[in-house]
Amino acid sequence: MGGDALILVLQFIINTAILYAIEKDLLSCFRGFSAKPIPPKAQNLTLDPDVIAEEERVRNNKNDVIRVCDFRKAYTTSFGEPFLAVERISFGLDYGECFALLGVNGAGKSTTFKSLTADTEPSEGVITVAGYNITTEFEGARKLIGYCPQKDAIFPLMTVEEHLWFYARIKGIPSHLHNDIVEKAIFELNLADHREKPAGTLSGGNKRKLSVAMATLGNPPIILLDEPSAGMDPEARRFMWTVVERIS
Repeated sequence: MGGDALILVLQFIINTAILYAIEKDLLSCFRGFSAKPIPPKAQNLTLDPDVIAEEERVRNNKNDVIRVCDFRKAYTTSFGEPFLAVERISFGLDYGECFALLGVNGAGKSTTFKSLTADTEPSEGVITVAGYNITTEFEGARKLIGYCPQKDAIFPLMTVEEHLWFYARIKGIPSHLHNDIVEKAIFELNLADHREKPAGTLSGGNKRKLSVAMATLGNPPIILLDEPSAGMDPEARRFMWTVVERIS
């Protein structure tokens, strides 16, 4: 992967494609019927100079691989009132960067990540990945992304090796490369002793390793990792961050 990888470590919750499609259909039916106007922009925000500088840079530069410009997101509460989850986030990233989005619970990290993966639409602002607008052109961006969800997207009865072969086919990797790529992933994530085990029997740490292996399979240029070392003991956690450092 060399220096041509962009790794984004964020909070992320995956929905299946079917649930995503259903949600989109339902939202399209009810959008404009019960939604409340998004709250006006806060006028009294106190921003650090580096935050202001990044906002200006992102507004004037459309060449970043990942570009989040003036992003705001509001949801509708059960009482029908708008709730502002994210207020005015801007940042831009290029290949070769390893970027971590940090914040307290409720700061909007997961919402920002959902918008990066077209799981939810921005209320305001623009988000692009490799030049593709996430709202209207996500099919193009999707092919460039490898992701490790917060909740392990594994099949309990399939072995570690079967998972990797399965995802190699899904990603469209040429069949003559499958064996080498799968063996490399097993070696790099230290999964050799578990390759024949059903994924459902793995420890929490080894499930995370498998999820990272699936995300990095085929060397995608953009990698999204949601807490890849969650649930690991200190030694395994250090190993995982070594892996992140190496692939970046």
